[in-house]
Amino acid sequence: MGISVLRWLYLVLAVAGIILPMRYFIAWFQENGFDIGGMLDAWNVNAATSGLVWDLTVAAATLVVWMVAEAFQRKDYRVLLVCIPATFCIGVSCGFPLYLFLRSRPLA
Repeated sequence: MGISVLRWLYLVLAVAGIILPMRYFIAWFQENGFDIGGMLDAWNVNAATSGLVWDLTVAAATLVVWMVAEAFQRKDYRVLLVCIPATFCIGVSCGFPLYLFLRSRPLA
């Protein structure tokens, strides 16, 4: 059975959600070394960036609550092992479309 256009779109968005943020993170690490504390400080350099960090943090927490609730309802727990780390280690821009991609597959 082939993959639907919508599933392809979710997958393309998940890949874009990996590539686009990570190229900035990698550039930052190359310039500043692997300094997580420094990156957290950079995320809070002004009110605009702090607002964005909180916006994404609340969105990530909401997404995880929804993913967990749906996974238990659908009895499809494996997606959580991939999507929760993707959400918090890469970002909502990866975790959300990745979850939709995996969720839209036929369950056996």
